[in-house]
Amino acid sequence: MNLILIALITLGVIGAIGAVILYLVAQKFYVYEDPRIAQVDEVLPQANCGGCGYPGCKGFADACVKATTLEGLNCPVGGAEVMAQVASVLGQEVVAADPKVAVVRCQGSCEVRPSTSQYDGAKSCAVAANTFSGETGCSFGCIGLGDCVVSCEFDAIHMNPVTGLPEVDDEKCTACGACVKACPKFIIELRKKGKSNRRIYVSCVNKDKGGVARKACTKACIACTKCQKECPFDAITIENNIAYIDNDKCKSCRKCEPVCPTGAIVALNFPPRKEKPVVNQAPKPVTPKPDVTPDGKPQAPAEPKAPETAAPAAEKPQTPEQPAKPETENTKDINETVKAETPKQPEAVQTSLFKEEEIGVSR
Repeated sequence: MNLILIALITLGVIGAIGAVILYLVAQKFYVYEDPRIAQVDEVLPQANCGGCGYPGCKGFADACVKATTLEGLNCPVGGAEVMAQVASVLGQEVVAADPKVAVVRCQGSCEVRPSTSQYDGAKSCAVAANTFSGETGCSFGCIGLGDCVVSCEFDAIHMNPVTGLPEVDDEKCTACGACVKACPKFIIELRKKGKSNRRIYVSCVNKDKGGVARKACTKACIACTKCQKECPFDAITIENNIAYIDNDKCKSCRKCEPVCPTGAIVALNFPPRKEKPVVNQAPKPVTPKPDVTPDGKPQAPAEPKAPETAAPAAEKPQTPEQPAKPETENTKDINETVKAETPKQPEAVQTSLFKEEEIGVSR
């Protein structure tokens, strides 16, 4: 009995000494934590998705407390409502941030991107991306095995069985960025939702040259620079054979969309364009092209032709003049009558008439 009592007393003393030592060490190495961190952490949705750029909601709360302003800090899951509560806890003004949504930048469905091989392996995009370039000629497009679907905790992205491409539900998407990190081809991007949920972007990430990209996919961007020249806000840049629309500069004027020859630019949730009335215009006069020789050199201009003149009438054979006969009284009367009735004509014509009358009278 004494041995048991002694053992209990010994263990109790050792425990008490250990507790005192631990308390002293804890006080020595105590790290002060702002109580507001816990308050902010309670306000956050506790999704721990990492969409804010910090390791979980606790890390985001710590960053909010330490920051002098909330500019650049945003909880994509909670949105503006949660950020307003965070600002009230910290006594700061909330900075409005444009809501974002995940966008799939690939249109390579089975119709526009024919298959060239067949993958028979683990159903994972990450595994497939490390083993081969893909089942089509485009090595930059979507593999279609659904890693983005598995990574989404909000059931906001699904695979379309017809096109074989992922589709994002705008209402459910919180822009947490989990699908962006899960995609090994980096075809998913977080972009601004835009006013009335309207947005415009280049739905292609193929960096091959135009001819190669178009051969692999008919919807591929060929870097023709037409959209860049058409944009009045300098919002489109072309780098590595691919066009990109800057979210901050784009005003959603949609002038770039109709000039894209392949349809790589996508405009979502916009009203249909109004058709312009067709105006009947008079056809423009066609200017004749200069004649070209077989060698490709322009022919010398032809010399102007002389104006055609009527051929001179054949002269009648002149009858030999007969000796004039002395005028009789009858001849004088006839000549006077002819002169009175005949209108005045040039002298040459009158002379010829006179001679004919004289010949007729003589006959």
